[in-house]
Amino acid sequence: MRVQQLSIMALGAILILGSCRTAPTTTSEAEPSEAAVTAEDSLQVVTTFLPITQFTKAVAGDRAEVVQLLPTNMGPHDFQSKPSDVQAVANADVLVKNGLELEFFLDNLIENAANSDLVTIDSSEDIVALASGGEEGHDDHEGHDDHEGHDDHEGHDDHEGHDDHEGHDDHGHKHGEYDPHIWLDPKRAIEQVENIRDGLIAADPEGEAEYIANAAAFITELQTLDADITETLTPFAGQTFVVFHDFATYFAESYGLEAEILVGLPEENPSPDDVKRVMDTVQAEGLKAIMTEPQVGEASFGAIAQDLSIGVSEFDPLEVGASDAMQPDYYLTTMRQNAENLAASLASSN
Repeated sequence: MRVQQLSIMALGAILILGSCRTAPTTTSEAEPSEAAVTAEDSLQVVTTFLPITQFTKAVAGDRAEVVQLLPTNMGPHDFQSKPSDVQAVANADVLVKNGLELEFFLDNLIENAANSDLVTIDSSEDIVALASGGEEGHDDHEGHDDHEGHDDHEGHDDHEGHDDHEGHDDHGHKHGEYDPHIWLDPKRAIEQVENIRDGLIAADPEGEAEYIANAAAFITELQTLDADITETLTPFAGQTFVVFHDFATYFAESYGLEAEILVGLPEENPSPDDVKRVMDTVQAEGLKAIMTEPQVGEASFGAIAQDLSIGVSEFDPLEVGASDAMQPDYYLTTMRQNAENLAASLASSN
């Protein structure tokens, strides 16, 4: 954290070094206001997109200032950085990302920011990931850049030199070796929260007690969420649901379901073969509803639903949302709603 140094100069003027603002001249030494100290001393944390912001805010509480890099209505697949984004990273103490190559834009952005003190927290570190396509991967994510810029903390290793968009360019993005949508499984979300907690402690050891307490409280809520979703979906174990883009594998695996997708990425247009495959699945499984996403897939799924005389429900993958979506409670509420929508959809198929 950067603390401004005070220097008393001639004629009693007090200048704050490193700032363009000049303190009022006074005949006695002036102490900085409590608000100014708080603003200057707060850990400056940049997050990438909604679930990472939700988890980080839950852990950081009032101790850190958390700013999201992406606009809330834009997902990682669509993001292109601006000079203001580079500046935000240049001014940050900590950057928190999902990892698993989802934020393919970060390497260039971090390089341009030239912030040698930046601590990067990869919230996917040591989480068992599924390979793209649904097969289980291994849990060490070899080649990831984890917690770059600080010493090891509670078993976290530095892996400098990772290229988050290896094999990709800035004009397009495909999922990497691993499926990145770990936040949609509350069990893995707990592990992400633990990684964020440990990373913040490493960056700000004085806040350890606060970070531990905040994380524990939110983890309890995530455990309750997981239990509630399990209760809601257990009656439908083994059944298949259809979603628009490839985000639901972790959720399906966690709750004993199968997920069928229409397209790999949300910006893709489905081919005739994609549509036929989904229609065949709907008919074979006797589904009465398919799950679209907010602002994505309505046209394609609407046409399929009309052709098959079935309904369209909604599953929000939490990649985009309104400004209030950055709050931790939004994750809990939305995931419960997703489970309820899915249960209603599956119940109508029985």
